[in-house]
Amino acid sequence: MSQADQKKQADFVKKQILDDGKIPAHVAIIMDGNGRWAKQRQLPRVEGHREGIKSVREIVRAAGELDIQFLTLYTFSTENWKRPQTEVSALMKLLLETIREELAELKQNNVKLQTLGHLEDLPFLPRQGLQHAINALRNNTGLTLNLALSYSSRREMIDAVKSIVAEAIAGKITPADVDEHLIASRMYTANLPDPDLLIRTSGEFRISNFLLWQLAYTEIYVSSLFWPEFRKLEFFNAISAYQKRERRFGRVSEQLEEKSLIRK
Repeated sequence: MSQADQKKQADFVKKQILDDGKIPAHVAIIMDGNGRWAKQRQLPRVEGHREGIKSVREIVRAAGELDIQFLTLYTFSTENWKRPQTEVSALMKLLLETIREELAELKQNNVKLQTLGHLEDLPFLPRQGLQHAINALRNNTGLTLNLALSYSSRREMIDAVKSIVAEAIAGKITPADVDEHLIASRMYTANLPDPDLLIRTSGEFRISNFLLWQLAYTEIYVSSLFWPEFRKLEFFNAISAYQKRERRFGRVSEQLEEKSLIRK
């Protein structure tokens, strides 16, 4: 499909999405397949990551076009530190370059930037660059872009448990106080709603230690495309597929229909 045809198709799907009106408030994405995309083309793995940045740029723009409130991207996991040092160093350098290059557009498009994970694990320059961008975009009121960096969901849960135990030892809470609300308030995502939709690219059917607590009732969409191939049309197709889902949250369809009638 030519670029002109892709744009025409993307505009068509976008109109359908907006006409439907059921826009997910929070979309999370596992951006998978950069290395395999590069390998297929006999390129260094870092070139796959570099091409993947183009997909990030396009998806952030597309999310803004739909007035999605939160977009969370699984950018770098704690497990990724185990990759070859040359690749890790190249990724950290690319992260810093991307932050610097995209800051002006993010500011222009009213995007707010946040991070999830242990930023202290990052080298000084990328960490400093991220903090500068977060501060520069702090007052923006449009799409909130969350980058999961040095992130592990199990580590997040451990941190939450440690926080709750410390408060219990200090006498601030009792076992009876521990419920879903309390645990959610100790997660890195305490200021975010749970994702409505999780997109994973490259055809893999794994959550990969990503937002395990938050994805309890999230709709999942798997694309066979590698992340560098996943662009606006594919993103819109994922949102369109989400709109066709019935989110029951443990109920049956008849209960949802009754609830809808009561609201009317």
